[in-house]
Amino acid sequence: MSAAGALAVAAVLAGCGKTTYFAGRILPPSKLTNRVMIAIQNPGAFTKGALEFVDAYYDVRFSYDSKQGQFSITGYSGALPVSIQNLPEEQVGAIYASGDGSFSVIDYQKENTTGGTSGLNGLSSSIFLTRNKTWVFAASQAAHVLSVVNRVSGSSYPLSLPGVYRVSVNPGGSMALAFVENSNYAYYPRQLSAAQTISFSGGPSTWPKAAVDCEPQNAPGWCLFQAQSPDNLDTTGNYYGAPLTFDRPVKAVFSADGGTAYVLSCGPECGGSTASVSLLPVAPLIFSQAQNSGLLPKTGSVAKIAIPGGASNALVDTAKMYVVGQQPQLDGLFSGNLTVVDLSKNTASAPVSISDGAPGAVSRMLMADDNALWIGMTKCTNGERFAKSLPYGCLTMFNTSSDTVTAIEPYLGDLTGIAGVTGLHKVYVAQGGQIYIYKTTDGTSLDNQYVTVTGTAYDVAYMDGLTDGNNTVY
Repeated sequence: MSAAGALAVAAVLAGCGKTTYFAGRILPPSKLTNRVMIAIQNPGAFTKGALEFVDAYYDVRFSYDSKQGQFSITGYSGALPVSIQNLPEEQVGAIYASGDGSFSVIDYQKENTTGGTSGLNGLSSSIFLTRNKTWVFAASQAAHVLSVVNRVSGSSYPLSLPGVYRVSVNPGGSMALAFVENSNYAYYPRQLSAAQTISFSGGPSTWPKAAVDCEPQNAPGWCLFQAQSPDNLDTTGNYYGAPLTFDRPVKAVFSADGGTAYVLSCGPECGGSTASVSLLPVAPLIFSQAQNSGLLPKTGSVAKIAIPGGASNALVDTAKMYVVGQQPQLDGLFSGNLTVVDLSKNTASAPVSISDGAPGAVSRMLMADDNALWIGMTKCTNGERFAKSLPYGCLTMFNTSSDTVTAIEPYLGDLTGIAGVTGLHKVYVAQGGQIYIYKTTDGTSLDNQYVTVTGTAYDVAYMDGLTDGNNTVY
């Protein structure tokens, strides 16, 4: 059902006394069924952060009949929110605030916050909530810790990993990969069985050789392992062969069937030599010990796809993967590129020029209506396009049916958030601290005067997205 159809159905059902709209979702207090949430920094003199939402059907921040004023998420108090992990299928969003390190879960149906997450260790440079809302994995570069938090039991495990700065979690919420800045290795956490807890309780000398930390050390519940080839196995099935090597890995994205983790090696834009995508089987990395199966590839046999245009972010869409990166130029500047990978053949296309961006930085990617892939960058004025007076901006619209760039939108500042309003053929973006709207048919801008905010808009999310794929964070 289209978003417009869902709105019409909701209106009819509301008139009949029904309280659901589509997919069994309960009509929220605002009665809106096309909501875009905005993470706002410093919305007022005495407030460091707020979560407001707008009616994305009419593109207004108040009710279309003027009976209700500005909409907001009640109970939210995070300082300087910077990211929204959007999980519309679960009817929740997870918001990280860099000002106080808070990680709050928002109830989309009730339009309020369900509280923060305790057990984190300092500020997080990367953080994710699993879809079952049980586990939080967070990388704290300053504290040199990968935190594993069980939101149900309240337990927390700070796993030491010096320099850790990124973590990737598969959509199924059964495995996580951690990456260290300026390193060529990857790491994964694993929950221990009761027998292993006893076996590993004697300190590092009793841990498997691939373990870099187990916590708490006197009775560990989790261990962090370096991803290694299965040249040798110890009695617990943990690897201690040669480490699997990458080239400045920064992130992992996952196949549609969930069986493969595509590890992005950033290469030259992160101080390495060759950008590529490595294919790792997910099964051996699943954190629940009882579910592990399969083996990691032996040394030297990890399938890799060279990505000459750079590889710092990617999005998988069925049989294709769209890889974004920055390529160093002879003048010392970087040029943005998009490479299309055919996953049925593991082959990469020639790079296509897109918006430039900060090397190795977190870009934003989202597949929207009309075969439109939207790609957002930060620091796009530091690249080759600006230096050579070429068309530049921080937002690119790419047509996936023709594999061509439809538009590079005019420069309006750093692009920090994208939300696709499914079925209504438009996207909302947070750009230069403000909200803008673009048509997915041709990239033209729409009137944004009634959705602008006070303060700095940093991220956006379509709360009523059809799937969790409507998410620029994963």
